[in-house]
Amino acid sequence: MDVVRLLGVNVRHQRKLKGMTQEQLAAGAGMECSYVSDLERGTRNPSVAALGRIADALGIEPHLLLSNDLTI
Repeated sequence: MDVVRLLGVNVRHQRKLKGMTQEQLAAGAGMECSYVSDLERGTRNPSVAALGRIADALGIEPHLLLSNDLTI
């Protein structure tokens, strides 16, 4: 799986683990909801800063969003 798609899968997984909607995640990260939706579908290639903001909103370390291990 390419890294952009992997990131999207992991963002969705972590968001659902936290019981958050896309709207809640977007608000917490200071982003548009459409950006989060694109990210989760693997159609948006985020900057490192955006990756950090998403991770902060999820309360996790950024590297976990690039992990192949979804059990984290």
